[in-house]
Amino acid sequence: MDDLKAKYLSQIADAADEAALEAIRVAAVGKKGEVALKMRELGKMTPEERQVAGPALNALKDEINSALAAKKSALADAALDERLRTEWLDVTLPSRPTRQGTLHPISQVQEEITAIFAEMGFSVAEGPRIDTDWYNFDALNIPGHHPARAEMDTFYMNRAEGDNRPPHVLRTHTSPVQIRSMEKMGAPLRIICPGGVYRADYDQTHTPMFHQVEGLALDKDISMANLKWVLEEFVKSFFEVDDVELRFRASHFPFTEPSAEVDIRCSWDNGQLKIGEGDDWMEILGSGMVHPKVIAAGGIDPEVYQGFAFGIGIDRLAMLKYGIPDLRAFFDSDLRWLRHYGFSALDLPTLHGGLSR
Repeated sequence: MDDLKAKYLSQIADAADEAALEAIRVAAVGKKGEVALKMRELGKMTPEERQVAGPALNALKDEINSALAAKKSALADAALDERLRTEWLDVTLPSRPTRQGTLHPISQVQEEITAIFAEMGFSVAEGPRIDTDWYNFDALNIPGHHPARAEMDTFYMNRAEGDNRPPHVLRTHTSPVQIRSMEKMGAPLRIICPGGVYRADYDQTHTPMFHQVEGLALDKDISMANLKWVLEEFVKSFFEVDDVELRFRASHFPFTEPSAEVDIRCSWDNGQLKIGEGDDWMEILGSGMVHPKVIAAGGIDPEVYQGFAFGIGIDRLAMLKYGIPDLRAFFDSDLRWLRHYGFSALDLPTLHGGLSR
């Protein structure tokens, strides 16, 4: 055993790399190594001989294993020292350019809309995305039998058994913010209400969550003529054209009377939309004079005040202005898509400096 110890400790000391060290380990203490073979001979010995040879073999095995571990650590340290001598980094070099984040098209369009209406004296109002069905439906003159209140169109919040609180919904439009603003601020009033809304629908042009901006103006002498001027100014500014032609078509919305859907004159040239010219018409929003019942629900006297309201899909405006073909891509979180359609976060849109830069 002294000869084995001297032999393998010498080989371990002379090992040049980890491969040679592994070969020594297998030859010495592997399953078929010399120390293992010596241990198999213990069965042929007398009990007295085993009491002497057994501990000596175990001590030899432990000493060889310790020497192997120490040599492996020394080889690793030597390799690290060599890397440190040959590899270096000039810390004075400029850093690699980092990819800048971009502003989502929906955020960009919302900022553009806000800038346009701010110039016309509209402030921004916000409200909860989860609201009672009274604010979402009843206060807006939407009757209980209206199809929009069906569970196939509206997301209702689950209520525990015995819960007597009024039903809550994921708001289907931002109109509840109008009611809350009337309650809080009274009249006269001029606001826009941008934000996310929810409806049970999903295809190329519809998603369960999308974005709207609604406008409300209340005063003692507001008419449809004011509504027409506001919308014309908005469309000209948003699409950055000198002139537009809008067409108001009679429609029906529970919260406005009279109600009108608004089309814009346009044309399609090789798939590119051109606003304000051509022979085609495209619907872009709904509008009308606020129903007296809605004004009363907001705590304002409809005998004194009247006003107009309108609602526009932010996502659809972004698709039309920036040529985005599929609404679902807005919510895919695809970095390649965001880099292609995104906007610089530092270029804030203004009417004077330009909206889409």
